[in-house]
Amino acid sequence: MDRAQRNLFSKEWNADPEPEEPAPYPAPSGRRVLGVGELAAIIDDLLLDERLIECFVRGEVTNYHRHASGHRYFSLSEGRDGESVVVPCVIWRRDAERLGHELEDGQSVIAFGSIGHYAAGGRYQFYVREAEQAGIGEKFLQIERWRCELGAEGCFQEFRKQGLPRYPVRVGVVTSPTGAVLHDIVNVLSRRFPVELVLSPTAVQGDGAELEIAAAIRRVEGLVDVIIVARGGGAFEDLYAFNHPAVVRAVFACTTPVVSAVGHEVDVTLCDLAADLRAPTPSAAAELVAPDRAVLLEDLRHARRRLVDLLYGRWEQADDEIRELRDRLRPARLAFRIDRRREELAELDSRLVRARGRALERRRAELAGLAAVHRARSPFEPLAR
Repeated sequence: MDRAQRNLFSKEWNADPEPEEPAPYPAPSGRRVLGVGELAAIIDDLLLDERLIECFVRGEVTNYHRHASGHRYFSLSEGRDGESVVVPCVIWRRDAERLGHELEDGQSVIAFGSIGHYAAGGRYQFYVREAEQAGIGEKFLQIERWRCELGAEGCFQEFRKQGLPRYPVRVGVVTSPTGAVLHDIVNVLSRRFPVELVLSPTAVQGDGAELEIAAAIRRVEGLVDVIIVARGGGAFEDLYAFNHPAVVRAVFACTTPVVSAVGHEVDVTLCDLAADLRAPTPSAAAELVAPDRAVLLEDLRHARRRLVDLLYGRWEQADDEIRELRDRLRPARLAFRIDRRREELAELDSRLVRARGRALERRRAELAGLAAVHRARSPFEPLAR
């Protein structure tokens, strides 16, 4: 049975016929044959579609890699119909530096850029210029709305902020009881100054964390001298609860001074703005609320030396005054002073007698002159002559 007969038999009797071999591709006859470069140019033209230029793409970061050149290479993937759809991506070094943060595998992001053809590798790529966590844009806008609302309430006014006590006895800490933050604060406080630490435990992220944080602040208000609200570093969404109005209003209304230490130094939350003082890290917050014992001891030593020097100076001055008084009260010196005072009194008495005699003579001369004038003007004087 030849091949044609077998195929005919299969078509008539078999449910799954054997496929026919394809005919050989005909040689080009009058058709244009493209070079590889020409084909690549056509693909480039097709990728100039406005839908592929400056577009936003949502996906999950996979295979993220930072090259020695500074460029970032990764893929954006998405599960669809049980399969993974992948788009290769690249961020040039200048765009990555402007981005300000590193992407991570597993992150859901919204990337902005353009589709291009990488001719040398024979594939298309998404050239990313900006990228942010999916949904983070709306959260940024929400924070700005909260900032305006709380600012209008006066929550961020500087003149309302309280000073920290110089020597606190009890320090309240509002943070997670299981994180490294509490351990760091305890270590710093135990090293710097003997204070009593009062923990007000709370969740620091997740659903409802903002209500727990606000309640934890109110729980220790008035029971301690100062409160540290602390959380370690994390992504933007991890710190989101500390921007919530419930937390900000609790900090603002707290009658006990509050130090906010949320995230790293570059992370600034609304809780930081409302607090009486902001610390770049939880460890730094502990250093701010508690004086350094070593520094205090050194200050005491300096004060003791100054006090001793002052006492010695006063003692020497008093000793000099006593010696001078003793010298002045010696009998010979005292007799000499008495004789000098007697001479001074005698001289004064003599001067007084002489002055009194001169005054008396002057008055007598004045009376004689007045009597002569009176006689010269008397109407009886001519009759007497």
